[in-house]
Amino acid sequence: MEAQSTPVNYLPIVFQMLVALGFVIFTMTLTHLIGPKRKTKDKLTPFESGIEVIGNARQPFSIKYFLVAILFVLFDVEVIFMYPWAVNFREMGTEGMIEMFVFMGTLLLGFIYIVKKKALDWD
Repeated sequence: MEAQSTPVNYLPIVFQMLVALGFVIFTMTLTHLIGPKRKTKDKLTPFESGIEVIGNARQPFSIKYFLVAILFVLFDVEVIFMYPWAVNFREMGTEGMIEMFVFMGTLLLGFIYIVKKKALDWD
């Protein structure tokens, strides 16, 4: 006979979440109340690795930077889908193999599209 999940079974998880949230709220409030409040000109200036700030920090980046970052995440996340398949490929049989080939083919088509559009060329 299988055990049924009841709301009582989730009580420890809810309790742990409440304790964690309470700890965060408590420590943030406490540090805000007892922390120093002296604001000087030196404390309010930006500090980056001991180097004086020069110019505006809001300089525009090339869209290529963001495109490469997004493409990396996109193709990197695909490994998450391949790992369970690699662990269980014997149980999946021929059908699992065909599905993975379709999946990899779709990824390959996406990669070919990216290369043809020269999205990875840095000029």
